[in-house]
Amino acid sequence: MKPTIMILGSGHLANWGADRFNYRMDNVLAPKRQAELQQLAEQLAQFKPTKIAVEVDTQYDTELQEEYDAYLKGRFQLKPHEIHQIGFRLAKEMDHSKVYCVDYFRDDPIVREDLEDHLTDYGAFAKVNDQEYLASLPSTGKMTQDEDGTLWIEHEKYEPIIDMYIRLNQEENIRTNLRDYLRIARIGLQDEYPGANWVAHFWYPRNLKTFVNLTRITESEDERILLIIGAGHLGFLKQIVEDSEVYHLESPLQYLDTSD
Repeated sequence: MKPTIMILGSGHLANWGADRFNYRMDNVLAPKRQAELQQLAEQLAQFKPTKIAVEVDTQYDTELQEEYDAYLKGRFQLKPHEIHQIGFRLAKEMDHSKVYCVDYFRDDPIVREDLEDHLTDYGAFAKVNDQEYLASLPSTGKMTQDEDGTLWIEHEKYEPIIDMYIRLNQEENIRTNLRDYLRIARIGLQDEYPGANWVAHFWYPRNLKTFVNLTRITESEDERILLIIGAGHLGFLKQIVEDSEVYHLESPLQYLDTSD
């Protein structure tokens, strides 16, 4: 018997703008969205998770736990991102005393200003060397750009929360995201490999370390762990989990239902 894990690929509900391409989300604190998020939590509760893990670097475990403890005591208002809106909400419903940080993001050039990232700056290389077609991801909506260069994709029509999570966790979407990262890996010329360097030295290891951190919070064969993480991680992360044969992997799609 193996412990069970379910990986829920998510969009970033708070519009952090931290990705190369970002899907713009409307206000999830609005009553209609809150009702949809509650419905999502109730459907995910059918998985009966024993632990809930989230896309937060392990170095912030203490801070996240303080927030969750305050939320349990009614002294903390959930912020508009999936860690709180889904992770905290569901953990409380399941009567969990803790939410687990399993990400390892601190080595990425995005947050490490002390790193010389010219060897991994595939975006700059692509622009200078006419390889931007490899760095560009397909758009399913209107593309806009902020003054700081942040790229946004605006949804063409309203999409209910459950519908969004079903779409993000479909195998077709997972494989498309994986192909996008392998396309980024191709950016480079001759003996320069900025795309492959970024994928190999930061993106893949981040997913591998997330898997390792999941194993560190797994204490028995009876565990049922729910991981909430950006949908872009699913391609590599699911492959790592499946190939490891440590867990029995369940799909969130069997619990998500739009008929309600």
